[in-house]
Amino acid sequence: MLAHRHVTRLRPVDGTPRIRLICFSYAGGGLGPFRAWAPDVPDGVELLGVRLPGHGSRIRERPHTDWEPLVDEVTGVLGPYLAEPHALFGHSFGGRLAYEVARRAGARHPGRTRRLFVAACRTPDTPQARPYLHELTDARLRDAMGAMGGVPQEVLRDDRMMGVLLPVVRAEMRLAELWGVRPGTRLAAPVTALYGRDDPVDGAAETARWPRFSRAAGEVLEVPGGHFFLDAHRPWLLDVIGARLGGD
Repeated sequence: MLAHRHVTRLRPVDGTPRIRLICFSYAGGGLGPFRAWAPDVPDGVELLGVRLPGHGSRIRERPHTDWEPLVDEVTGVLGPYLAEPHALFGHSFGGRLAYEVARRAGARHPGRTRRLFVAACRTPDTPQARPYLHELTDARLRDAMGAMGGVPQEVLRDDRMMGVLLPVVRAEMRLAELWGVRPGTRLAAPVTALYGRDDPVDGAAETARWPRFSRAAGEVLEVPGGHFFLDAHRPWLLDVIGARLGGD
């Protein structure tokens, strides 16, 4: 029951998957963007989404406020999957989490992480832009979320829904903004970093050094659009993922 609440098979496959793609969403985000990927994921790829405290069926749980307990929980739940061939995809805050999981997986299960995809995510050694969004008042944070996109206007206008969402966004945004250089070796898996051409948060300059965090081949790709390009450019993004995972 625990694993079911934490990990959702968004696109199961018959028999043993060729590889699993494990996905992590942005601060406050759910699994919706990744559910839409299911019909277009290459054959043999099982698509998994990770649900964190404060989201979906875990909405009554407090979000994590420190990185180590969060990474401990996620890698513990994903243990059986990380021991088999897999790739990791994370967007923004989820990109940071995907990188931390990749570091743990590389130490415990060498060679099983086939690729790390980080989208709209600065490198660990890139300073976070100021002012910190997590320090804003509720009203200003709400305005900032509206300006960045990613949250439907009907949700932003719903005081009850925002009362539930804002504490989760603030907690995960705090983790994302305070995240920095962490000790450890470079990843063995190749890294594909993607940034939005018009992203005012984590654009070309903030993502340029991702290849330095891998001992394998690395690449940085530009995507049309801003910070939230998961939906607007889904076909292009899935083509990139499919090609890197050996899909048709």
